[in-house]
Amino acid sequence: MLSPSLAQEIAGDTSAVIGFNVLITDAEGMVIGSGDSSRVGTFHEASVEVIRTQEPAAHSASEAHRLRGVRPGVTLPLVTDGQAVGTVGITGTPAQVRRFGLLVKRQTEILLRESVMLRSRLLAERATEKLLADIAAYDPQVVEGDFLVFRAAELGFDLRLPRVAVAFEVTVTGPGNRRYGAPARDMALARSELLRTVREVFADLQDIVAAAAPGRLVVLHRVHPDRPAESLVVDCGRVIDAIAAQGALSARAGVGEPADTVAGLHDSYQDARDALHLTARRAGASPVRLISELRVHQVLAAVGQPARNRLLERTTADLRAQPDWPVLRDTVTAWCESGFNLVRAAAALHVHRNTVVYRMQKIEQVTGRPLRDHRASMALYLACLADEMGGAGAAAAP
Repeated sequence: MLSPSLAQEIAGDTSAVIGFNVLITDAEGMVIGSGDSSRVGTFHEASVEVIRTQEPAAHSASEAHRLRGVRPGVTLPLVTDGQAVGTVGITGTPAQVRRFGLLVKRQTEILLRESVMLRSRLLAERATEKLLADIAAYDPQVVEGDFLVFRAAELGFDLRLPRVAVAFEVTVTGPGNRRYGAPARDMALARSELLRTVREVFADLQDIVAAAAPGRLVVLHRVHPDRPAESLVVDCGRVIDAIAAQGALSARAGVGEPADTVAGLHDSYQDARDALHLTARRAGASPVRLISELRVHQVLAAVGQPARNRLLERTTADLRAQPDWPVLRDTVTAWCESGFNLVRAAAALHVHRNTVVYRMQKIEQVTGRPLRDHRASMALYLACLADEMGGAGAAAAP
């Protein structure tokens, strides 16, 4: 509990402040921190009795002379949760240093408790990250789902509750728009801040929040049956806005589908990553994408880039030669996604319905296929989606 590095830092800083040498021992009476570095690693005999009784002791010059490694001063127990974990000693005549004794003892115990809490929090975060990584890589042939359920229970999470995976990707909105990254210390601080931002929104005790990679955070969010599904999109938007408010950062989110088994959570996590990356290059795309809206994109991505390129070449070669190809592509997409309804397609494109009619006539003229033939429209629609996906390759980034 009392590490030598922490003890040395406390002893050195405190000695400089009060003007008297401060030393700290472990529970065995060995000096692990001192303003006088030559005393580190020596045995402080007076500490043994102080640890046993948990009572402070003062030593005059004659008394200190009879004890091994002891100089005149006072020695006080360091107590945490009722247990003495070491001592703190101040060198000087007891009359001089006694007034500092209780102050130094209390300050040291406070720092010690904070260190223990920080270490406990870091260990819990690492255990949560490991749990998430194991769910992400889950293979029933390698590990049983019940084992992960048990491990999650040790961390206070019940994996049998319905959850949905949400993946956030954070990028720096600076030169090159690189993925969030910095020197190790800055990145660790930034990750801590980002995790805290996400946990302020996803604050349910059963929400599992962890960092999955540099610039990527994941939430296995507990689904409440009494909350509308749209509320999750709203919560994701709140996180994205809060991250943007930190300055020079932007974020996107991908949302999987609910699951209440380890295998289902694995699929939900993979779907959330796919949703995050499938339309990353689509101009004007919402920063929160649901995999339920992107299943066709997901299937196309699984086909692979060469097959998508062949689909594009055979289906849209003449259209792509047109100077207004992006507009024509968006018109085909809106027509199909609006259920082949002219009014809804015009609303989705934010244009007059006559504009949609004109564009559709041009598409039919160039391709030689009627868009009201839904089979032909769907082939063209898939080709347009493939073009939107560009050279993205596989759906999920590593």
